[in-house]
Amino acid sequence: MSKRIMFTGGSGKAGRHVVKYLVDQGHQVLNIDAKPLDNPKVRTLITDITDSGQVFNALSSYMGLHEFDPSLRPQPVDAVVHFAAIPRIMITPDNELFRVNTMGTYNVIEAAVKLGIRKIVIASSETTYGVVFANEPKDPAYFPLDEEYDVDPMDSYALSKVVNEKCARAFALRSGFDIYALRIGNVIEPHEYQGYIPNWIKDPAFRKRIAWSYIDARDLGQIVDLCIAKDGLGYQVFNAANDDPSADLTTQELLDRFYPKVPLKRKLAKYESLYSNRKIRKVLGFKQEHNWRKYAPKKK
Repeated sequence: MSKRIMFTGGSGKAGRHVVKYLVDQGHQVLNIDAKPLDNPKVRTLITDITDSGQVFNALSSYMGLHEFDPSLRPQPVDAVVHFAAIPRIMITPDNELFRVNTMGTYNVIEAAVKLGIRKIVIASSETTYGVVFANEPKDPAYFPLDEEYDVDPMDSYALSKVVNEKCARAFALRSGFDIYALRIGNVIEPHEYQGYIPNWIKDPAFRKRIAWSYIDARDLGQIVDLCIAKDGLGYQVFNAANDDPSADLTTQELLDRFYPKVPLKRKLAKYESLYSNRKIRKVLGFKQEHNWRKYAPKKK
């Protein structure tokens, strides 16, 4: 069924692919971003998410001129998807990153709840586990990394995402609305495989810090769509990743070579990701469509 979706950050690397996926499924999407989106099917409302007044106005806006009628109020919104953020450290000073990411998320969730929008999906991050941007190599407490892991951020970006998860949980408990946080892995766009895969095969150590996790941007679109469709879960955290590691080694070979001392929480399949997506497969019904091996050069 077609839904009306307000999407912040739809002009970004991940957002533009997720927006396209949602539109292709028949949903109406308004992109709320600081930059326009090059998609003729989607209107962009230029908005500063750190300004609560702008956010409140944006989330209560018309989807486009096609439905504008001065005698009518904008139609109800079915879901808000919040991806807008400074996407990593070392783009702005750390305190500015923390301010924008936390204030922006608070403003979006608060406005959505006060407007009665009962489904909110926010972008969290794999960095919350404290391994990606650690000051020095750090072994996880166990594998696979799952949603029960005690998050331990060590940088301003990861810390902002943990704060945002707490913010989402607080509003969900208070309102009874569904707010789902996606701990998104390393996002790979379709055109990036050609350049990345040879390095994944040649140097598996390069992606050790992210436990070889990845999420195809189109599969991320599927995950967001599934979140919008699944009601009644309250506050939830989901790892958003593909099924397999981004290395041309088995999972056991990766463990033996790079993490020999890290205990296993459970037995793992031959090519199972160390960044577990079991929950989204079980709870949401996620089925990956874009395994990286589909795009790997054929072996001679």
